[in-house]
Amino acid sequence: MARQRDSRSPAARRAPAHPLARNAGAGGGAGPRRGGGTRRPLPPGEQFFTPSATGLRKELERRSAAPLVFLFQLPRWILPVVLVVLLLVGFAVPSWPGGLAALAVLAFVAWLAYMSWPSLGLKGRLLRVAAAAFLILLVLDRFGAF
Repeated sequence: MARQRDSRSPAARRAPAHPLARNAGAGGGAGPRRGGGTRRPLPPGEQFFTPSATGLRKELERRSAAPLVFLFQLPRWILPVVLVVLLLVGFAVPSWPGGLAALAVLAFVAWLAYMSWPSLGLKGRLLRVAAAAFLILLVLDRFGAF
């Protein structure tokens, strides 16, 4: 029987750099779930972290690895639904509970913006700054700053 060649590039055949990505993307985390579904494999790539990152970025990326892998393994619809519900509560409730809901959305958006910043172009960066500024104004409004 003839062996099939792996058509992926050598970089794509290598295991991901981070143990969490290796376990979730390889056989370790790709098995069936308790609910009957299967986990999504992590996207292919050579680096799990920003090359040449130092200081705060390096530490935040290291601490964010597990939550990012966890979020990636959730069904695709859960995170957008939770964020939309929190944002609607932030819009609908005019006092501090609405501010707390909008603050949770702001924290998540700011975290993802910081994590993705090195790979973004100018338009992506401007969009994230505009979204964060809007959410900051919403939070301040709900906590009574205006």
